[in-house]
Amino acid sequence: MKIGKTIYLDHQATTPVDARVLAEMTPYFSESFGNPHSSDHILGWDTSRVVDNAAARVARLIGADPDEIIFTSGATEANNLALLGLGRRVISGTRRRILLGSAEHKCVLAAGRALEDHHGFKVEHLPVNSEGFVEVSTLEHALDDDVFLVSIMAVNNEIGTIQDIEALSKVARHYGAVFHCDAAQAPVALDLSTLAKQVDLLSLSAHKMCGPKGIGAAYIARELQDRIEPLIYGGGQQNGLRSGTVPVPLCVGMGVAAEMFADATAEDRRLELRRKRDKLVAGLKLLGWPITLNGPEGQARHPGNANIRFIGFAAHDILAALQPHLAASTGSACTSGIPEPSHVLKAIGLSSDAADSSIRFSPGFATSDGDIDVAVNQINEVLKKLSKAELVRSA
Repeated sequence: MKIGKTIYLDHQATTPVDARVLAEMTPYFSESFGNPHSSDHILGWDTSRVVDNAAARVARLIGADPDEIIFTSGATEANNLALLGLGRRVISGTRRRILLGSAEHKCVLAAGRALEDHHGFKVEHLPVNSEGFVEVSTLEHALDDDVFLVSIMAVNNEIGTIQDIEALSKVARHYGAVFHCDAAQAPVALDLSTLAKQVDLLSLSAHKMCGPKGIGAAYIARELQDRIEPLIYGGGQQNGLRSGTVPVPLCVGMGVAAEMFADATAEDRRLELRRKRDKLVAGLKLLGWPITLNGPEGQARHPGNANIRFIGFAAHDILAALQPHLAASTGSACTSGIPEPSHVLKAIGLSSDAADSSIRFSPGFATSDGDIDVAVNQINEVLKKLSKAELVRSA
């Protein structure tokens, strides 16, 4: 898709709000604006039912029950609520180890550090292989009856790796550990209809799946809810786990987005997205420049992810030269501005130089074949210019 004069290939950073989502959200900004926690009049009752319906839609996406869905400001808050909320209730006991995938989102790693620094847990990072997978044998080797929590993301936000959550969770639960899954990138990538049955805690983000920014959700299994310490105290809304007036329009938007990715057409859209991604990768390879795909091939990868290493070039130079014609990124949007190589690319074994030469391209459902053809040509022209500039500097 094109935004003005810019081809947008950064859908893993954020997606445009779908027209169906926006249409259903709009009335709740100015018409049906009642506080859903106002229990004494019909306007409050009406919006309360709307929020309950949104929770039910999100629950259906992952195979949960509506009362197990807690709306948050996004996946970062949901991840913090899951990890810190659970850890802060455990003040003693023999289970003091926490296992995190080494390629997790920064907010999960930061929450782990907080549990280690302030609550005395021992946090260990599970290594990933060259494609970004946490192997079941690796997890099993690290597990023992002193492990309290395991957190492994469903789909990696930088290299698109789709983990075998069912197998990983099964072995973790066998040892009595609680299993958390950051699933922010997962709705676009795969069917989640049974995921809640495989995990104890799960995090989602609306703006990664064609919903609005500022809203996410934590799935907290019913039997775990009395073991979660809230991050936000107040009026005791949402089962006492997340106080504050919920943003009705945003909840509605997330519910609609969730329903879109739970319906019968979702898999066809994923297949079409994979075709576009493969067309982009094939087009770049045909240019003849030395490039490498970081991460897994085929079905085990997010259908809209292509993390490409341009050998001999700096990713920031390429992206700067492409402006304002093409939007892509060097990795997670949440780490932009931090002058260090991607921890995900380092985790799969890349050197700092190799990581610094890598760009994540993420086409979306509205990306056209023409957009991809133009993008490939633009990248080719930029590589030519950068290569000539380097020759001049070296002369």
